[in-house]
Amino acid sequence: MVFLTQLTDALWNPWLLGLFLLTGLAYSAGSGFFQFFEFRTWWRTTAESLLRRREPAGRGLSPLQALATALASTMGTGSIAGVAAALTLGGPGAVFWMWVSALLGMMTSCGEKLLAVQYQRAGPDGKLRGGPMYYLRDGLHAPLLAGCFCLACIPATLAGGNLIQSSSIAASLEAAFGLPRLPIGLAAALLAGLVMVGGLGRIAAVSSALVPAMALLYLGSGAAVLLFHWQKLPQALGLIFTCALSPAAAAAGGAGWTVSAALRYGVARGVFTNEAGLGTSAMAHGAAQVDHPARQGMWGIFEVFVSTLLVCTVTALAILVSGVWDPASPGALTGAPLTATAFGSVLGRPGAWAVTAALLLFAFSSILGWSFYGEQCLLFLPFVNEKKKTPFALAYRAVFLSCTVLGAIWSPQFIWQLVDLCNALMALPNLIGLLFLAPQALSRLRNWNGTAQGNFYKNFRAQKMEKTY
Repeated sequence: MVFLTQLTDALWNPWLLGLFLLTGLAYSAGSGFFQFFEFRTWWRTTAESLLRRREPAGRGLSPLQALATALASTMGTGSIAGVAAALTLGGPGAVFWMWVSALLGMMTSCGEKLLAVQYQRAGPDGKLRGGPMYYLRDGLHAPLLAGCFCLACIPATLAGGNLIQSSSIAASLEAAFGLPRLPIGLAAALLAGLVMVGGLGRIAAVSSALVPAMALLYLGSGAAVLLFHWQKLPQALGLIFTCALSPAAAAAGGAGWTVSAALRYGVARGVFTNEAGLGTSAMAHGAAQVDHPARQGMWGIFEVFVSTLLVCTVTALAILVSGVWDPASPGALTGAPLTATAFGSVLGRPGAWAVTAALLLFAFSSILGWSFYGEQCLLFLPFVNEKKKTPFALAYRAVFLSCTVLGAIWSPQFIWQLVDLCNALMALPNLIGLLFLAPQALSRLRNWNGTAQGNFYKNFRAQKMEKTY
């Protein structure tokens, strides 16, 4: 356990932290900070389009189905348990660095999704496939990096996409209802297996139903907590900023916090919640059928906005303003039980149940999304040809579902360290590819944006003239 912690810290701090922030800064600066100054463009392309009638997807997923599948994996336990763990390990300052990584990561995510669609390929079944392995191989012409990404992604799906999700489901149900962990793991594995049999289409259908429900349930409950404690919001925000930027304020927390720890756990947990830079959610978006790659990039920006800047912020502020967080006391709560206690302090037992229900939906949908990512990476490897495809896929599913059971009974502290290690090994080849392909991705974005803006104002003038006459 100590060796794993030291190895993970050596990879993350400062090398991988800097690479994540550098990639986000490169895409942000190269696009003229598109996520800020072109807010209207990406919001109109994503959120406002949800109100319009959607056409059938055809060979691939619709943009909304791709988003739902990606959010199903990103809005997992990191949004509830991960944020609480970041507060415990890095202090309130970790929330600030989570925001920074998300604001920069919005453009990293945009670049990933754009490139995933640009280099998507039709599989033997006629369905579209895309993701980091394709743009690393075909765009960067680096098949070795593509293979390294896949080999790192497969264990990452078993750790962050499964073990930690199953562990959080079991811990939450055990704390809320006293249910034994092993039967919970078996039930989760059975349900996940039934959905996985249907492939991407069934995963997308289930995700499209679960994601809106779990987001509304969780955000509604969190908003109630924040409204009840609205007077404490300025104090909580002040604590976040002072602990992030002032070593003296961080040390005064009494829990061994440092600015370095806040940066390390804030960025790491932020990446785990929005997956910007990991490349995993790009595989879901790479299966989308759209008229231009940059249009799916807008959904990448929206994805980070929802998963981190909205959901994770609600979690962090609810914990800080509720008064239930006491890191200095022995045996202090952390993870999902801390978040449930914060919600329950205002809403009572229904609040704790809301967190439990949301966590179940978050975690289960994450298991489904990550199972798809693992299979895609496995089938990309050169030694898995079409004749061997079915045996390898069945073997992966068996291992994956076994990890669902194991995660329910393993120590969450050990699993979190394993998650950070797997994410680091997976992110390295993807971030390298994103940096080298940045000029190409940013050029496609600029060309699409100029056309989109021209079409928007052209349609706007036409509608105005119709009203005039």
